[in-house]
Amino acid sequence: MEFVFEKIYVPNNHSFISRELPLSSNARIHSHKNFELNYITSGEGRRIVGDNISNFEKGDLVLLGPELPHCWELLDTEKDQEATCIVTHFSENVADSNFFKIPELEKVVNLLKEANRGVRFKTENDREICEALRELSHSDGLDYFIGLLKVFSYLLKVEEREILANPMNKSSVFSKNIEKVNKVYEYVFQNIQEGIKLEDAADVLNMAPSSFCRFFKKKTGLTFMEYVKNVRVGIAAKLLAETDKQITQICFESGYNNLANFNHYFKSSMGKTPSDYRKNFR
Repeated sequence: MEFVFEKIYVPNNHSFISRELPLSSNARIHSHKNFELNYITSGEGRRIVGDNISNFEKGDLVLLGPELPHCWELLDTEKDQEATCIVTHFSENVADSNFFKIPELEKVVNLLKEANRGVRFKTENDREICEALRELSHSDGLDYFIGLLKVFSYLLKVEEREILANPMNKSSVFSKNIEKVNKVYEYVFQNIQEGIKLEDAADVLNMAPSSFCRFFKKKTGLTFMEYVKNVRVGIAAKLLAETDKQITQICFESGYNNLANFNHYFKSSMGKTPSDYRKNFR
């Protein structure tokens, strides 16, 4: 599948921007300097945040930190209804202002720090957040800022949250090479079930394998195969928690072709065997 996407950046003369947009059946892993709050109002598909792959559906609500690679790939929609989402971007420097240093906003600042790994909010009151975000998308100036604080207040009341991705290197060197790294991420996500080859990943950047390995480790803080393992284990953990699929099937769907290897790598990452991990959700 060819990946395409729309870049949305906060204009230089604004701190915030909010829009209701159609979802595309094509998506591309991308990143940007701003924070992003993404709320799905219609449609189903696959969400990629950092090294996390998960399904999404109507009501999915995720907060993303700056430069965190992500995409929402549309797979299905409600009958006769366009797939849409409300996307809110706000400046990566918002928490650096003196206003956000007051004690009353300490929890907001901590939440923004968590967003560097992506935060999914498991909410049951979809109508309230949907109305708040739609109102935000039609506001500007001071009204927008007040509305954003209301949204933060809502998010802090959601007790059940899920951190989506493993920590990533956010150095300035990484920032300068984000588009190259994202191309590698795309290769991994497109080929995770069919098989990942170091030589093919290196070809994506027209590098020799040895040069590619040094580049990837320097820019992400992980070896290429460590990153691939994180993606595979993340897929497996999600399937174990949310489906009744056989462990053997999950093994293959997460990119392993050997059950013994799957069990070994899963336990080394999660501290439990796949079957013991699944028991936590039964």
